[in-house]
Amino acid sequence: MEKNRTKKHTLLIDMYGVILKESKGYFIPYTYEHFAQTAHDRITRAFREEQLFTKAGNGDLSSDAFLSRLGYTDPAATMRDYLENYLTLDEGFIPFAEKNHERYDFVLLSNDVSEWNRYLFDLYGLHKYFKDSIVSGNVRMRKPEPRIFSYALKRLQCIPGECTLIDNSVKNLDAAQRLGIATVLFNRDKEAYTGNIVNNFEELAQLLLL
Repeated sequence: MEKNRTKKHTLLIDMYGVILKESKGYFIPYTYEHFAQTAHDRITRAFREEQLFTKAGNGDLSSDAFLSRLGYTDPAATMRDYLENYLTLDEGFIPFAEKNHERYDFVLLSNDVSEWNRYLFDLYGLHKYFKDSIVSGNVRMRKPEPRIFSYALKRLQCIPGECTLIDNSVKNLDAAQRLGIATVLFNRDKEAYTGNIVNNFEELAQLLLL
């Protein structure tokens, strides 16, 4: 993927399920665990009917507004607690990034709440590895919508053949592949996939050299 290029190849890297081990996060069970049983019907309506989590991830609600509407009395402390104590950085990512971030352009492509993404970048010192960060809460579009991939290509001034998406969701990979973007399934959830598959960052590094 890097041979005979004057321009660096771009790696579009997912956060949840790739950089972080929790492929779907843990926030919904976290919320049920942090409120009494009597509040669970209200919480279910907030997630399913009001779509508060989706709205926050789409940039329609700030983190503070989202968490307040769920009933958290200290939204900032709740965000810190969840992100620091209930999500897990894959131990292979930092070694992979140290060895490869100058060889490739790292770009985050993630569905996430804007403030959560910024906090995670600060928490784990990810800024030095990434050329750019495209987050649903900032750009108001999300994977697997084709338009977020088109937006990424335009923003990065890349053609599809200059990019590879590393994601744990086959739906996301299929959407990117239809636009001509190369794809790699980070096999966190054991999904069936007919394309390139890796199980860890060591395997990803080897695949990228082929």
